[in-house]
Amino acid sequence: MTTSATVRLMPRTDARRIRFGFPWVYDNEMVVDRRTKSLEAGSLAVLQDAERTPLGLVAVSPGSKIFCRMLDRNPEAEIDQTWFAARLSVAQAMRARLYDTPFYRLVHAEADGLPGVIIDRFGDVAVIQPNAAWAEARLDLLVAALQEVTGVSHVFKNAAGRARTLEGLSDISQVLVGAIDAPVPVPMNGATYLADLTGGQKTGLYFDQRDNHAFAQRLASGARVLDVFSHVGGFSLAALAGGAVHALALDGSEPALDLARQGADASGVADRFETRKGDAFDAMTALAEEGQSFDLVVCDPPAFAPSKKALDAGLRAYERVARLGAALVEPGGYLALCSCSHAATLDKFRMASIRGIGRAGRQCQLIHSGTAAPDHPLHPQLAESGYLKALFFRIL
Repeated sequence: MTTSATVRLMPRTDARRIRFGFPWVYDNEMVVDRRTKSLEAGSLAVLQDAERTPLGLVAVSPGSKIFCRMLDRNPEAEIDQTWFAARLSVAQAMRARLYDTPFYRLVHAEADGLPGVIIDRFGDVAVIQPNAAWAEARLDLLVAALQEVTGVSHVFKNAAGRARTLEGLSDISQVLVGAIDAPVPVPMNGATYLADLTGGQKTGLYFDQRDNHAFAQRLASGARVLDVFSHVGGFSLAALAGGAVHALALDGSEPALDLARQGADASGVADRFETRKGDAFDAMTALAEEGQSFDLVVCDPPAFAPSKKALDAGLRAYERVARLGAALVEPGGYLALCSCSHAATLDKFRMASIRGIGRAGRQCQLIHSGTAAPDHPLHPQLAESGYLKALFFRIL
């Protein structure tokens, strides 16, 4: 065993939820003294209940609200390359069963037993987000195990994001292995996407929307499609691959739209694809004023409610998106509305969407509710891991 440190739950703290699989311990549940405060972020320790019975091996972040992250129920586990390789092998086995080609989220943090760690695989390239101090401190072991298990030749560390800031980690991204000098083509749902792994949003592409892209594709044959907050053309390129007659991708980022155009070229659908740069709310208003309408409108905005404090404002924004989107749908057409805000529960998001559709003067039928693709598994005791919602309405 590589550590002799111990940390302990406060008296009267119920340890059952931790025994039953909850992966976090909050700072107000811990005995915090001078010794525990002096532990470095990312240190390993044995977590004990109030009676000093070991609960498992945890990573400690004394400056974070999440004081402990459970790594292994065995308090004597060795967090070495072999340990990482075992976790990665289990994760890859599921993805290999799900997908014919190696383009997927390989590790979805706590749900795959690697708290705070995101790994997306793009063929021979992997992008790692080590969003917790324990993983950052052991990044060499993680990368070595990743190469051992997957055989990837190129590894990029994405250090952007609020989670790393909360852990006191730097925001310096870098190539760790090999070289990445161009966007990577990604085949998905019959389309080809171009993912900027080093300069794009998140890890370069949103694999979580794969199944929702596929459902939208089923509605797209012969349709005119509007893809709002399109990023690199996620919904619009899938729709064109499904037989849409035309798709307009709307986004505020010119680099993202440029990648979308490259994806349309690579997919052989550039003659049916158009882009428009601008604020989504302004652009949807302008499209309505121009008298334009579409058979399928998809709105996939960023997280309007990233925290509970932002929930009310976020729900108002989702309602506004629904109102503007519904006004652009032909009678009998379809409106898809998405939320990646874990604070906005499905019930709250659905009600905000329905209010917005009603305020556009439209009636609707809810025909499908989607979640993240299965390479983004849900940790059954961590609501935050079930963040993505997609609602598909028929607009009457």
